[in-house]
Amino acid sequence: MSETTGASYAAAGVDIEAGDRAVTLMKQWVRKATRPEVIGGIGGFAGLFDASALKRYERPLLASATDGVGTKVDIARRMGVYDTIGRDLVGMVVDDLVVCGAEPLFMTDYICVGKVYPERVAAVVKGIAEGCVLAGCALVGGETAEHPGLLGPDDFDVAGAGTGVVEEDRVLGPDRVHQGDAVIAIKASGLHSNGYSLVRHVFFDRAGWELDREVPEFGRTLGEELLEPTRIYALDCLAVARATEVHAFAHITGGGLANNLARVLPEGLHASVDRSSWSPDPVFHLVGRLGGVLRPELEKTLNMGVGMVAVVPPESVDATLRALDERGTPAWVAGEIRARESGSPAAELTGEYATS
Repeated sequence: MSETTGASYAAAGVDIEAGDRAVTLMKQWVRKATRPEVIGGIGGFAGLFDASALKRYERPLLASATDGVGTKVDIARRMGVYDTIGRDLVGMVVDDLVVCGAEPLFMTDYICVGKVYPERVAAVVKGIAEGCVLAGCALVGGETAEHPGLLGPDDFDVAGAGTGVVEEDRVLGPDRVHQGDAVIAIKASGLHSNGYSLVRHVFFDRAGWELDREVPEFGRTLGEELLEPTRIYALDCLAVARATEVHAFAHITGGGLANNLARVLPEGLHASVDRSSWSPDPVFHLVGRLGGVLRPELEKTLNMGVGMVAVVPPESVDATLRALDERGTPAWVAGEIRARESGSPAAELTGEYATS
C-alpha cells in the first residue's frame, strides 16, 4: 500500500488541526470563567484547583454532580445557535450542587461532536464559561471528542461535572425540614432543559410547527422560546442561605415539581403546593393543548414555571423573598409543609393555576 492510499486519522474523519483551532478559539472564554484558586490555564491534562482555600472550613464536605441538557441540543443544532446551550449545562450541574448548600467551585465539560467545526465548539464553550461566571465557579478543563461514523457531521452532545464545598454543619436537606415550614417557589426562565423529548414531539411531530414560526403567545419565534437558557440559581440560593435560615432547596428538573420537592422531605411530612399562587408561562399551556397532554403528565415532565424551591421556617419568609428580589429573581410563597396523612403523597399540587 502506497503512502498516498494509506489510512489516516483524518481519512477516518478526525481532524486534529480543527480540534486545535477550537481550543485556541475557546481560550478567551475559559479565561473569563475562573477563580483565584485556579492554578495554570487551559491546555494541561488536568485542571488544578488550590485546595488550601478549604482550610477556612471546620469540616469541608465536597459535593459533586454531573448532568447534560438532553435533547435540547437538537434545538440548538436546528437553529444553528450554539452559544447558549452551555448555560443550560452549567445550570443543570451547579443547581444540583447548591441544593445541599454547597458553593460551586469548578466545572469540567465534555463536548462530543460528529465533526469539529472550531467556531461551533468555541461557541458552546463560550456559553459554558458564561454560565460558570453566573454561578461563581471556574471552568478548569474539558474534552472535545470527534466521533465520525457514530454522529452525523452536525450532531453534538454536551455533558459536565461540577464540584462544590459545604461546611458539614451547614448541609441542607430533609433532616432540617419541619412541619410548618413555608415552600417558596422561584420562577423558571422557561422550559429549562427537561422534557424536550415531549416538547419536540408535540411541536414538531403532532403540530407540525417550524422553529421560525412566530408565536403571539411568546412574542417571539418558537425556536427562540425553546432555546431560552436555563436560569442559574446558585448565587441566588447562596445569597438566601447567607441572609436567613434555610432548611432545604429543591432543583425542579426531570420529574417535575412534586417529585423533586418530595426528595427533600423527611418521612412523616407532606408538602402542599397551591397552583393558584402562580400562572405558568404560555409554553406550558401550549404543550398541553397542542399535544393533548393531560395535566398529570405535564406536571411530572415539565417544571411548569418553577425552577427552584426553597423550604424555610415561617420567620425566614420575608428575608428569603427580599434577598431574591434584590437579585432580580422572582419568587413567591407557594405552599407549606404539613403532617403527612396515611396514603397521601409526599408532595402534591392543589387547586387551579392562576390566569395571567
